[in-house]
Amino acid sequence: MPLSKRRLFDQAMKTTSPQFEKFRVRGTQLLERVQEIIEEGNARRVILKKDDRVLLEFPLSVGVGGAAAAVLFAPTLAAVGAIAALVSDVDVIIERRPPSPPELPGSEIPPSSES
Repeated sequence: MPLSKRRLFDQAMKTTSPQFEKFRVRGTQLLERVQEIIEEGNARRVILKKDDRVLLEFPLSVGVGGAAAAVLFAPTLAAVGAIAALVSDVDVIIERRPPSPPELPGSEIPPSSES
């Protein structure tokens, strides 16, 4: 493989690993923030932690974003609301989908010669 193709391949492989985002929210803001994450539609999984203890972990691999996802996750959102009522500060960890890898040069499909 030429060096440029190899470099692009290595870069593509690095970007396919999951990306994590971590932030802290108050219990009163937890439900609203989780709803926003679900509506964004680009998260794979959400983990709620309090003092390095996992309170709730749920996947978001439905493939539906927006308001439809909020309806599908109503039971989960009820659990998040219950947690929000009991705790003060919670760490929210989001596993996001990696961006699509770039196309490698020369990997295009040539146009068909059929007419």
